[in-house]
Amino acid sequence: MIEKNKSSKLADKLFPEVEELNLDILNIPPEKRRLNTETYDFTVSTLIDYLTNGHILIPEFQRGYVWNRAQASRLIESLIINCPIPVIFLSQNPDETLAVIDGNQRLNSIKLYLSDDFELRGLTAYPELEGFKFSELDPRFQRHIQNRTVRCIVILKDTHPQIKFDVFERLNTGSVKLNSHELRHGIHSGPFMDLLEKLGNNKTFRDLTLNKADKRMKSDELVLRFLSMAENWRNYTKPLVAFLNNFSEVNRNANTVKLLEYENDFLKTLEKVNSALGKYAFKTYDASLKNAKFNAALFDAQMISFYELNPSQEKINSLSTKDFFSRNQHFIDSEDFNKFISAGTTDKNSVIGRINDYKEFLKKLL
Repeated sequence: MIEKNKSSKLADKLFPEVEELNLDILNIPPEKRRLNTETYDFTVSTLIDYLTNGHILIPEFQRGYVWNRAQASRLIESLIINCPIPVIFLSQNPDETLAVIDGNQRLNSIKLYLSDDFELRGLTAYPELEGFKFSELDPRFQRHIQNRTVRCIVILKDTHPQIKFDVFERLNTGSVKLNSHELRHGIHSGPFMDLLEKLGNNKTFRDLTLNKADKRMKSDELVLRFLSMAENWRNYTKPLVAFLNNFSEVNRNANTVKLLEYENDFLKTLEKVNSALGKYAFKTYDASLKNAKFNAALFDAQMISFYELNPSQEKINSLSTKDFFSRNQHFIDSEDFNKFISAGTTDKNSVIGRINDYKEFLKKLL
């Protein structure tokens, strides 16, 4: 017989009055792990209006349009013949706008066709409409398309951020899967994400990271790693994704003063690291010392160490007289330190170990 109190305890958790929120998904109370959604059947006309006036937003990472004209035409034909099309998923932002999670290609195709951007091609049910732009269709076809409804599921803003991130990952089934920061950018879009993008495009930063600052927001995530670690690395807990998500959520709408503080912290630290290490910053080398490889874990250790020790330019200049480059390389290659940047790099012991150890190494030389 199932214990009755198990059911009661679970019910108490699922239907509480107030419960505290956490951002590690495994520590989120059961009642907060539920997805809060509303379902709408928007007409095509309404969707176009929402896209035009900014009520529905297509996040930066979703803006690539890859469908060819035949694919787009088949979608329009599906609307004409009343064939159901896949559900579109939207995420409600704090300001009540809606961000597209899944459905960018469909929405863009509809908008482009109604804007007379292309002619119908490759139709099978109504080949008679081949070559027609929207404005060239009989008005009855136009009204029929505009009045068709499209099922949209809106993930409400009170859904726990980490649960929302998990949903993004589950829906991330496109031809090019989105990485963690592209998903994060969609969920936490705002002034803070704009700052990460700005700093990620810094030329010195791109050069030092061997252009790991690519088009898919990897650079933004590195900046986020620094800012989040600089503020709270001693209390770091894995997974790293949740740690970064938490910091992004807290700072989503950070004020101008806070954003300027973050920008100054990053740029000043980057300048010190560049002055001290130059092209050797954030990199491991093979035995020949010719083949450099960017290492994100080493990036954490060096950036946070220079940030917290905050050496003057005079002290940084003095490093050149202490054989700093070779000593730096020898330290990185040492077995005791290398274990922190080569395996299990997102484990708590590795994160704290590499920052503490590199900081002590640097402190002795300054």
